Amino acid sequence: MKKTIALTHPKLTPARLVDAVKYDIKKYLNRERRKSLPDGTDYWTFDCRFGASEDVAETIFTSDINKHIDAAVAQELPAFYIEILARACKHKPRPAAPAADSAEDDGE
Repeated sequence: MKKTIALTHPKLTPARLVDAVKYDIKKYLNRERRKSLPDGTDYWTFDCRFGASEDVAETIFTSDINKHIDAAVAQELPAFYIEILARACKHKPRPAAPAADSAEDDGE
């Protein structure tokens, strides 16, 4: 998803428009997460960029999208650019913790 979203609309109030944009983004993320994963991968992750325009967009976390939208509304920007690209990933195995050492420490 690569979009420049206008924050002005002739019939909608800005608050309702922002709610609709947030809902569309949430719906897109859920739709991408439901897609089947390629072999050898465990989960979907998202590469996100946000800014006033495509040229000045910065990398952000998926959890910060709503905060950035609210900040754009507070700055009264006429539009903002958002880019969300899904990427399949595989979890890295956890390092094995020595079980014998922790059992000795608990007994003392």
